[in-house]
Amino acid sequence: MMEDTIAAISTPLGEGGIGIVRVSGPQAIEAVKKVFVPRKNKDLAKVPGFTLHYGKIIDPADGKIVDEVLVSVMRAPKSYTGENVVEINCHGGIVAVEKVLELILKQGIRLADPGEFTKRAFLNGRIDLSQAEAVIDIIRARTDASLKLAERQLSGELREKINAVRQKIINILAFIEVSIDYPEYEFDEVSPDSALKNIDEIISDIQKLLSSYERGRILKEGITAVIAGKPNVGKSSLLNALLRKKRAIVTDIPGTTRDVIEDYLNLKGIPVKIVDTAGIRETEDLVEKLGVEKTREYLNQADVTLFVIDVSMGIDENDEKILSLINKDKSLLVINKIDLLPGKVNFEHYAQKTGIKNYVPFSARNFEGLETLENKLYELFLPEQEGGGESALISNLRHKNYLEKALNSLLSAKKNIASGEPVDLVAIDLNEALRELGAITGDTIGDEIINEIFSQFCVGK
Repeated sequence: MMEDTIAAISTPLGEGGIGIVRVSGPQAIEAVKKVFVPRKNKDLAKVPGFTLHYGKIIDPADGKIVDEVLVSVMRAPKSYTGENVVEINCHGGIVAVEKVLELILKQGIRLADPGEFTKRAFLNGRIDLSQAEAVIDIIRARTDASLKLAERQLSGELREKINAVRQKIINILAFIEVSIDYPEYEFDEVSPDSALKNIDEIISDIQKLLSSYERGRILKEGITAVIAGKPNVGKSSLLNALLRKKRAIVTDIPGTTRDVIEDYLNLKGIPVKIVDTAGIRETEDLVEKLGVEKTREYLNQADVTLFVIDVSMGIDENDEKILSLINKDKSLLVINKIDLLPGKVNFEHYAQKTGIKNYVPFSARNFEGLETLENKLYELFLPEQEGGGESALISNLRHKNYLEKALNSLLSAKKNIASGEPVDLVAIDLNEALRELGAITGDTIGDEIINEIFSQFCVGK
């Protein structure tokens, strides 16, 4: 339990229905009691937890009313931070909320650092570090999918998986330690075959978590999809069709789009930054040249490329140049302007000629093929997950790095066992894997990294 008490505004500054000042620590209730006058004659220090009280905030210096409020009291350890917590629900607005905070700070309370309320929840054992990181992911979530992923992590799903893997390592280490202390006895549990089998099982658990990272990252952060193609093939029309609005200017004049246009769309719960680029071609126009160079930069950063061709014009050397710049395995061929061609068309021919196996016949004019395009785009960057999607997912790069370090230590332990090295060398590798996994939940991590993680939070959370 922390010795000092902290306070901060927990709602965004500005006009709104409610503004909340949060106070947490051993003196939280006493500090608020000094400035709060309840409507009914009651002692705030004696009220039970999870209760709400109506009254007024009074400036002790002159007795003037600052605001009419509702005060909620949550007593340790059953609160967000695990400490005594008081939340003062003020009228929304900058002046009233800041004035209430100012009065609280004058009672000897310290202004909270960014993320300090959640940090205290972690330090007091209310949540582990992976759950604390899920809090900021919830705040930053842009779609239902990213929100659900963060909520799963906040519920302790990842913690339970990591702890289960750590327990398996601890079990192996326990038998190794016994065999070191009592070498005259033989234990089947630390025989090479048994140890290798157990370590292989742990390695499989970690590899399964690591394989979920790309899917988890996409659900959390989304992707960047770049629309590319030569001038006047319908790139801007495709952007407008995907966004269901006229975001880009469309004309019959090649080179109309000279700069990059960015916007966001929600594709089945995944945030997608869609980028319309300038058509790539040889040109003497300085502005258009700059746009083409920027297009090349975005193609290098793209998670997915929507390569657009005009089926009525066929494929020429300008298309070939663009094809040399993109990753065809992470591309979707959009065969546009199919409304201009009568009869049947061999679309497979265009897929073979471009080398892009994923293709969609499309008409930007009448939106034919739009739903198919969206489905194929989704499947391209987020294929169906094995096991129905119920397994734990990791979406945090920090977690991925520690899992990889743990995996390397386990592979080293496996190698040492197979080569007949002493069990104490194996124990060193296993202990290292144990520490790396503990860093994910915060059990074996230094203060410097913990402070860095919580510094990313906003003040008041």
